[in-house]
Amino acid sequence: MSSLNIEIRPITPPEVPAIASLAREIWQASYPGIITQEQIDFMLEQRYGHERLYDDLEDAHKWLDQAIHEGRRVGFAFSELYKGEFKLDKLYIHPDVQRRGVGGQLIAHVAERARKQGYPCVILQVNKRNVKAINSYMKYGFSVRETMVDDIGHGYVMDDFVMEKKL
Repeated sequence: MSSLNIEIRPITPPEVPAIASLAREIWQASYPGIITQEQIDFMLEQRYGHERLYDDLEDAHKWLDQAIHEGRRVGFAFSELYKGEFKLDKLYIHPDVQRRGVGGQLIAHVAERARKQGYPCVILQVNKRNVKAINSYMKYGFSVRETMVDDIGHGYVMDDFVMEKKL
């Protein structure tokens, strides 16, 4: 399959409901078997509730980008300044266009932003059981830096690798 030609542009407030809906669709395709449905629902509300997304759009240290292919929103990447580092906080691609270069183009876009701001690397966190995502990140130059277990409340934890890509 060939690489998709996408346009990357910032998310605007009127697009927040569509991004929340896309996140739910992607998570439902990606996370069953990795985390419970209850944790999926909890994390979606925590990270993609409309108010949270509107707040993120207002934050000067966060960037919310979306990938558009032929007029259709096919993925998104959120990046932020986090504890003195440049973090790719969210990267999600619709299942029917995965493995077609959309994630790589979004990663390159985020890495270029980090480079322009003088950061030596981009970091991210990924669930240790999300093998597909880990393999994809490695393909794009990320390597595992450390492991981390983070209590996110309500009895849920994120059991993650922290990965980094040197710029």
